[in-house]
Amino acid sequence: MPGVRAVARRAGARLGAGVGFVGRGLARGGTKIVAFTSSNGAGESGLARLIQLQFLTAAGDASVAVSLAGTVLFSLPTDQARPQVAQFLLLTMAPFAVVAPFIGPFLDRFRQGRRWAIGITLALRGFLCWVLAGAVLSDSPWVFPCALGCLVASKAFTVTRASAVPRLLPDGFTLVNANSRISLANVAGAAVGGGIAAGIATLGAEWSLRFAFLIFIGATVLAILLSAKVDSSAGERDIGGLLSLPPAPGDEPASASVMRRFRSLAPGVAHGLRCVMGARLMTGFLTLFLAFLLREHPIASINGTVLLGIVVAVAGLGNSLGTIAGGLLKDKAPEWIAFAVLCVDAAMAVTTAALYSIVTVIAMGFVAGLCAQLAKLSYDALVQRDVPEVVRTSVFARSETVLQICWVLGGALGISLPLIAPLGFGLIAALLLGLVAWNVVAWRRRVSRKPEPQPEVAST
Repeated sequence: MPGVRAVARRAGARLGAGVGFVGRGLARGGTKIVAFTSSNGAGESGLARLIQLQFLTAAGDASVAVSLAGTVLFSLPTDQARPQVAQFLLLTMAPFAVVAPFIGPFLDRFRQGRRWAIGITLALRGFLCWVLAGAVLSDSPWVFPCALGCLVASKAFTVTRASAVPRLLPDGFTLVNANSRISLANVAGAAVGGGIAAGIATLGAEWSLRFAFLIFIGATVLAILLSAKVDSSAGERDIGGLLSLPPAPGDEPASASVMRRFRSLAPGVAHGLRCVMGARLMTGFLTLFLAFLLREHPIASINGTVLLGIVVAVAGLGNSLGTIAGGLLKDKAPEWIAFAVLCVDAAMAVTTAALYSIVTVIAMGFVAGLCAQLAKLSYDALVQRDVPEVVRTSVFARSETVLQICWVLGGALGISLPLIAPLGFGLIAALLLGLVAWNVVAWRRRVSRKPEPQPEVAST
């Protein structure tokens, strides 16, 4: 027995040393992350905490996705799963699509609300994760409404967070800089959270959902502790509409060019928005269309779940590279970058429709992630450049709402089409090409309307 005890002590010591090594590594990594997010004045302005909040929410969303990967989309036969997804997508997203355009102006009117609104979206996801854990365990019919409720809350969080970003910019920071950091935090959080959840999910999907619950509870607390500047509307105006802000006491009335409606955005900003709309339409379509297509019609006998995971991974890689490329192309005209990536997205969709294979599907995922990020960064740069500061926050929040609705429309298209790859990718390619043509026509019309220079009259 003494020999057994000695072996046990040595094994315990080695296990403790291993745990300590991992703990020290995580601590060092966490310290570096905090230092990075707080650099260049982001810590003092409060932006760092918002970036850390994005890291946590991405980790929670990834945990939910890992938990439900084999439960929601792949447990029921396709003819049963698709109608349920469509039904709950309609029931949950339709009210959100109607109410979301008023979120930004509503929060602008009631200043002490943004932090709580962000916190509510996180607390709701935590509650739904806890309910989901029990529903998955008992095969309850509440799995679908809870899962899609998490999706709705995630989209609502994106809209409310978008209204907070411009308020927390340090001196010398742009929306592009801030959203690049947020994007990196999103990718890192998804990788870390998804990896940990995958390990926990081996014990059962309910345990990884409870892990997501803990993440969202922590994120809720962090949201409430955001900088008070998130709730401030000092010096800002809404872009118009039912809930537009009146001029503050002592201020001059806003000019017609400032208090314009959302549809009257500057031509360059509207151009960029249309390009991002195409990118979001594509990502929403790919998410749901491929989930059913690869399950029902595997390519070369490769497991559909495995191939879908590969596509998601390369899309995340493309998104990260898009952030890096956006920094390298910061001196280029954002209008042309946004238009170029829309054309690339459309060309890749045409290629996938014509040459559907493992290679084109994976390439499509990579291109979709890359183009979505580049288009968004270009649009942020256009908003920063062409939109007056007094309405920039409202424009940013409302445009994020439009982009979320485009994602929903793409997803709805993905679940409504027959599972025929050339048909699905051909149709999304036609829609993207339509947006390309729309931008070209709008550009030509804008050029034709430019006044011709008047000849100078010689003075006598």
